[in-house]
Amino acid sequence: MSPQVRLRLLPSARCLFDEAIQVKVGGLRSRQVVTLRASATDERGVVFRSAAIYRADDGGELDLCRDAALCGTYKGVEPMGLLWSMRAAVPHKYFHWTKALSPHVVKFSVHDGVDVEEEERGGALAEATNERVLLGEGVTREVVVLGKCSAVLFTPPGDGPFPGVLDLSTFASEKRGSLLSHKGFVVLTVPVIYDKATNNKHLELDYLEDALRFLQQHPKVGSDGLGVIGRSKAGDVALSLASFVPGVHAVVWINACSANIGAPLHYRGRQVLSSLILDLTKIIPTSDGANIVKFGAGDPDAEENRTSRIPVENASAHFLFLAAEDDLNYDCRAYMESMAARLRRAGNENVETVCFPRAGHLLEPPYGPHCPSGLHGFLRIPILWGGEPRSHARAEVLAWRKVEDFFRQQLSCRPPNTKAKL
Repeated sequence: MSPQVRLRLLPSARCLFDEAIQVKVGGLRSRQVVTLRASATDERGVVFRSAAIYRADDGGELDLCRDAALCGTYKGVEPMGLLWSMRAAVPHKYFHWTKALSPHVVKFSVHDGVDVEEEERGGALAEATNERVLLGEGVTREVVVLGKCSAVLFTPPGDGPFPGVLDLSTFASEKRGSLLSHKGFVVLTVPVIYDKATNNKHLELDYLEDALRFLQQHPKVGSDGLGVIGRSKAGDVALSLASFVPGVHAVVWINACSANIGAPLHYRGRQVLSSLILDLTKIIPTSDGANIVKFGAGDPDAEENRTSRIPVENASAHFLFLAAEDDLNYDCRAYMESMAARLRRAGNENVETVCFPRAGHLLEPPYGPHCPSGLHGFLRIPILWGGEPRSHARAEVLAWRKVEDFFRQQLSCRPPNTKAKL
């Protein structure tokens, strides 16, 4: 490494996963061309990398908030481009970072000249390490057993009261729940698919009702009604919960279906929704070995799918629908518009719809790698998730802000039902 070259991550090399940083390089030659790299390894050992070419200013300095990348995994002025443009070293890999206790470690480096096509092999002029944590300062994490399922409870520091949010994930993930808790919510993170041994013959709402009641009774929760958030399969389960179980006041639905999909849904010992009819012959294979599955799902509004359509018009909750227009997993914009129309016909005007042009299915908390393809959790084949990387990254920032604002506006707090402290 060159002793005069400095690579700085501001305001700190340690930050929350959803926080932006400023990358600055000093001590270069005037107008020197360099390659900036970022690399990280996810929980399953998959390596993700990015690289971009920059030219220093007359004083030998670079500021990614000011200077444009000339080429690489992105171009232009993109302060967080090295993070969101990281790609897996092997195709069709999803970025797995689901445990809140471990920081996501990203290694930044600066190299002389143009070498975006080369793998990272040492010889850096300067290096820096960014620790992107999920568990904010003072937030507590506790494992909770709900019958057959284990959930994770995140609680902000302080006495509260705090709004309560049930965070549904299709498969176990603590990322979104831990970050929401840092923003001042008591969050119970519950997976929808929790037992592979059942072979997913049907799903049950009962344990999610238990999760709602657990959250309502928590001494630090003071909201009159609870929030629920879910994406993909967890998104349609969030709708079903609001439609069949009392106590849900605010729902965030992200890139999901308007019908129950994947397996029949049971509640209190009986089937309440069938599964949406799928036509696997409409899956489109692509030249890179992935598949487009968007057209394999039936129309939820068709008569033959009537018993799978979620009766959102029966729910009294406030709704925030977030749909990515380039989602190649679901026709989520059409689903969103249909549900919004049904709600309004039923007299529920408490619905907000947001579309994100050129964004894909995997809308997550911002600044993780954009994954255009990956293994489908149910079909077990590689599929395209969709999304143009730059547009998708911006959509994640906007969507994350909308989620926080929506829950903060809709979940009013009152003191919890405990004796006053003298």
